[in-house]
Amino acid sequence: MIFRRAVLAGTFALLVAAAAPAAARADQAYAVEGHDTFRVGNGEVRSETVYHGVQRLTIQRSKAKTTFVAVVEYDRDADGAKQHQRASFTSFLLPSGEQKDGPAADPDYLTVLNQPFAVLLDKPTMRDLAHVKRPVPFDFPSPMTGAPLRGTLRHLPDALVGGNRAMGIAFEAHGPLHGALPERPAMQLAGSITMKGTAYYDYATTLLVALEATLAIDGNLDDAARRAPVSIVYTRSIRAAVGQQAARIAPVP
Repeated sequence: MIFRRAVLAGTFALLVAAAAPAAARADQAYAVEGHDTFRVGNGEVRSETVYHGVQRLTIQRSKAKTTFVAVVEYDRDADGAKQHQRASFTSFLLPSGEQKDGPAADPDYLTVLNQPFAVLLDKPTMRDLAHVKRPVPFDFPSPMTGAPLRGTLRHLPDALVGGNRAMGIAFEAHGPLHGALPERPAMQLAGSITMKGTAYYDYATTLLVALEATLAIDGNLDDAARRAPVSIVYTRSIRAAVGQQAARIAPVP
């Protein structure tokens, strides 16, 4: 799985906030779901992996830095072979506003810190995004090859996430793929990548409270010995948890 935090939109950089509000320092629980599918040819090779778990994000502030730690406990079902797994990811925010990734053990890309959107925005960025009236073009590097993905980011209508008002953002981007997948280095592909998703940020805390993200690859094996169509789709859903359940997203009355 290959999501990365690299979404840029004009002058908007979706980065962790340099001045997190006091309300955002409490732990945040999330419900996590994921689904990966891989197909080669006319279904002659097919695999499917499903993820289901719970996650806790902890935010700790000091004069030197703000530390974000996400820990996920989840079940991984790969073609009927079930395993219980634990993943973690740490990020640091320096007083300069620079974000650095720390220790990480998140091979299935399920932590909220290892996604296309940042876990926290600052108030000025929230205000700027809330005033976007039309789709904004943006480019960012492909998480696989470094080639540019181009697309648009747009402001969605506000919604209630777990009963709290949240600002919505959606993005979609496309780009070429030529090369091997990180988890399948022997497989050379030629095709295209599409990334799309939605994110909601709580107005009160500016925390990410709902994320739906999909990365799809369509192409062919770039191999003189064999040319076959390849389809790969990765989806991730991370929502603030209400008890053990994912928070419902509802329109604002």
